[in-house]
Formats: sequence, structure tokens, C-alpha cells
Amino acid sequence: MSSTDDKTPLRRLSRYARKHRRRVWINATFSVLNKIFDLAPPGLIGMAVDIVVEREESLLARMGVPDPTHQVWVLAGLTFVIWVLESVFEYLEKVGWRNLAQTLQHELRLDAYGRVQDMELAYFEDQSTGGLMSVLNDDVNQLERFLDNGANDLLQVGTTVLVIGAAFFWIAPEVAWMSMLPMPFILWGSVAYQKRLAPRYARVREEVGLLNSDLAGHLGGITTIKSFTAEERELGRIGMRSNAYREANSSAITLSSAFSPLIRMVVLVGFTATLAFGGFMALQGALAVGAYSVMVFLTQRLLWPLTRLGETFDLYQRAMASTTRILDLLDVRPGIEDGGRKLSEDETRGTLRFERVGFRYSTGVDVLEGLDLEMPAGRTTAFVGPTGSGKSTIVKLLLRFYDPTQGRVTLSGIDLRELDLRSLRDAIGFVSQDVFLFHGTVRENIVYGRPSASEEEMVAAASTAEADEFIRELPQGYDTIVGERGQKLSGGQRQRISIARAVLKDPPILILDEATSSVDNETEAAIQRSLEKLSVGRTTIVIAHRLSTVRNADRAYVLDRGKVLERGSHEELVAMNGLYAALWRVQTGEGVGAGAAG
Repeated sequence: MSSTDDKTPLRRLSRYARKHRRRVWINATFSVLNKIFDLAPPGLIGMAVDIVVEREESLLARMGVPDPTHQVWVLAGLTFVIWVLESVFEYLEKVGWRNLAQTLQHELRLDAYGRVQDMELAYFEDQSTGGLMSVLNDDVNQLERFLDNGANDLLQVGTTVLVIGAAFFWIAPEVAWMSMLPMPFILWGSVAYQKRLAPRYARVREEVGLLNSDLAGHLGGITTIKSFTAEERELGRIGMRSNAYREANSSAITLSSAFSPLIRMVVLVGFTATLAFGGFMALQGALAVGAYSVMVFLTQRLLWPLTRLGETFDLYQRAMASTTRILDLLDVRPGIEDGGRKLSEDETRGTLRFERVGFRYSTGVDVLEGLDLEMPAGRTTAFVGPTGSGKSTIVKLLLRFYDPTQGRVTLSGIDLRELDLRSLRDAIGFVSQDVFLFHGTVRENIVYGRPSASEEEMVAAASTAEADEFIRELPQGYDTIVGERGQKLSGGQRQRISIARAVLKDPPILILDEATSSVDNETEAAIQRSLEKLSVGRTTIVIAHRLSTVRNADRAYVLDRGKVLERGSHEELVAMNGLYAALWRVQTGEGVGAGAAG
């Protein structure tokens, strides 16, 4: 992920959320007003004491209300208004901050997920599903928790310090400095704790990502775990990862928990000084009793909330650690860039070519070397060869999941790197040997590539894929839930639904990567008849394990270790008596050959 160490997480978040600045200012105003009215009751208590003690000499009397009885009624009215306003602004700030938190949470999750979707396949080779889920879910939620309460708490602490500090210096500047004495130590301690907590919470977020990664992997491989009776071993492995997360949290908790007790001791100094010296001044008549009452109450209101700064900073540091991970993800740029050029309908029906194409994965091993291939428009081209010969890599380059490291791949003479990715992939129907069905109904999975398709079109596609009959025998027919990854269906059923999905898309280019690998011989024969009809007038690329699948291809390429060994029609390749002929004899039982295709 890209490094942005020169920018603080809060600044980065502020820049991301700049379109919400007006809402932030409005919510901040509500928070400040709520705290101002929340701080008024100690003043009201002081005024009440002042009325009882001073009567006609009280503050309200000097403001034009001489009668003590009337003063009480005025004070009662002020109390009512202030408490109502405090409640109103509390409601407004809570609604404002929480709705803003929900909005930012929603936008961050969508933007982060959108960025993940835009990444090339090579990116996912170095990432784990659980780690990405941790960012998209846990980290986004952690930021929401801070915005729900933490931002308001920080604003209200700041407001408390300013308002009460001003009131103190107005009432009794001789004592005010004593109450403010702990402030520099509290602020210094807060900053120091923040710096020490930051790396600890970064480690917490890292450990929870690793834990989620392991959990996701284990749940995905639960069948393998059970078949090898490895439950105890895997439980132990998860236990070790969970314990690492617990220890990371414990390290942060040990430090953050010490903050409030230490701050409380510093607060005690200011509170005791105000209580004692203010009391001496009141006894000597240098400070009014009502003013002294206000100062005692306000000192508590000023200093005790500061002891909660530890919890707020704890929440803040957790949120900033999560913010860093989220924004780091958003800063990643896809390695496959969109070329921008839209394909015309005629161009989608052009010839596909590999021109001196070389390719290697991140492991550094060459998979394809100087490959020259031609896949004529409207014809069927097949690729066969042993496992690891590069057949599936060809498919990935055609779909631009990867770009070649040498040479170029063209469609109608246009380099695929110049094309709009959506335009290119919309022109291709892909049926993979690794069938993926979404958790939903059979109907939803078939129409996935063309949601606007009619019922008749969907059923026709299913019939072409030899799937309609078995679908109607399911408990709810086309409305049957297939389960996660289609686990409620057999491999052959999943494959036929995948083929129906491609048929319904009706693309000008069709790629079949071991499309019949999970079906029995009878079903394979039926699907082959359907695919032969479907391939008419369509550019079709077939990756095949069973050579019977490619018998009727216009041209077949035999690959081995990323190079073309043989090319020609089925009859021509058998006549060459090379690798293809050997594979054909093995699969037809005519002799023993040089291994199996993969």
C-alpha cells in the first residue's frame, strides 16, 4: 500500500470528508451550545445563593429586579429555558454526529469496496480475503464509533475549558490561575499518551486483520479440515492468532487505563487549591458567597471531565489506526489502467491475436515466451497441453486480468491496453472450470450478466445449457436458493448454470475454460451439442482437458511450458504423431501416451 507517513490520519480524513464540512461545522456548533447551556446550572445555583444571602443587593437586583420574590421567579424561568435549550441542542448534536458517522461509514465502505473491485488479480495474490474484510468492516465501524461520541466529547471538553476559564477570570482572577494550573500538565500528558498509544493500536488493527484472514480461510476450507480430522490443530492455530490479538489489545489497554488515574491526581491539585484559597477569600469578605459557590461547582465541572480524556483519546487512537488502514487502501492505484476506447459492434467481432507475447507472474517465472497466436473471428480456437503449459494464462490475458510483460494482445488490430475495460469484458462470455455461484436463487445467478432478460430468454438459455430439466426438479425450481458458492448443487449442476449465464449474455466472444470438466459423459455430449450451435458465427476460445471437446475446433494449439509445439486441426495434429497424438491415444484408450492434459 502507498505510504503517506507525512500526513496525519486526521488530516487525511478531513480531506476525504471535505464535502461534509458544512455538516461538521453545524454539528460542532450544536455541541458547543449544548455544553454552554450544560455549564449554566452552577451559575444558577450561585445566583440562588446570592438571592438568599444578598437579597436586595444580589446580582439580579443590580440588573433591575429588586424584589427577592421576583428574583426567584426570574431565576426559575431562566432555569427552565436553559434546561430546555440544553436538551434541544443535545438532541441536535447527537442526531447530527451519529447521522454524519453513518454517512461517512457508508461512503468509506463503498469507496473502499469499489477500489478493491478495481484492483487487478495480481493485487489479490498478496492480500487475504479476511484482511480486506477487516478493513471494509471492522475498521470502518471503528471510525463510526469515534464519530458517534468522541468528536463531540473533544469539542465539549474544549468548550468547557474556554467557558469556565473565562468565567473564573471574570469572577475572581486571584484564584482562577490555581484552577487552571493543572491544564498544561493535562494537555502535555494527553499528547504524550497519544504518541505512545498510536503504534500499539496500529498493531491491534494489524492483528485483527490477520485473525480475520485466518478465520475466513478456515471457514472456506471447512470441508478439507473435516476430511483430514484437523479440527483440533486448526483450533489451536486460531487460538494462537486470537491470543496475539488479545496481547496486542492488552498492551494498549495497560497504557490507556493509566491515563485517567494519573490525570485525576493532577486535577486534585487544582480543585483543592480553588476550594481552599477561594474559601479563605470568602471568609475574609473578598469574595461573595454566591461567587464562591459558583467557583467550587465550576472547578469540578472544569477538571473532572478531563479525567475522561483517557477514554476519548483511546477511542481516537483506535479510530485513527483504522482510518490509516482505510485511507491506505483508497490510495492504492490499480495496476491495470483503463484504456478508455470503446469497442464498436464490428470491432468486437474481429480477430484476436497474440503478438510475441511473454508473461510472468510475481514469482518471476516465465509462463509464456514469445507467443504468436491467431484466433480468427467467428471461428473456434482450442488450446490443449499439459498442466502448467500456460493455457489458463492465455484466458486471463484475453480478459485483461493481467497485461503481458512483453508483446501485445489485440482485438481487431487494437491493443487491449487501449480499450475501455468494461467494453472489452462486456464483449466476452466466460465459463470457468472454477464455477462461482452467488448466494441467491438459480434465477438470479443465470441472469447475472443480463439482469433485464425476460423469463423466456432465461429459460431458453438454461435449456441450451441442458440445465432446465434439473432446475425444474429443484424444490422451488428457478427460485431455489443455491447456497454460498452454490454448495447446495452438484458440480455438474453448477457448471451448467454457469454455462446458461454465459449463453444468456450472448457475447460475440465466448471463452470456455474446461467448461465441461465437472459433468458426466452424457451431459458433456449434450452440452457439446449446445455449444456447437452457440459457437456458430461467434469467436470461441476453448481450453480443454478432454480432447473430445476440441475435435470440431477450426484450429487447435498444443502448448508446453509457455510455447506452441503444434498447431492445426484435429486431423492434422493426429497425423503429426506428436504430443497431441499421444494425448489422443491415451484418452481414447489406443495406447499409453506422454501424460495427461491439464
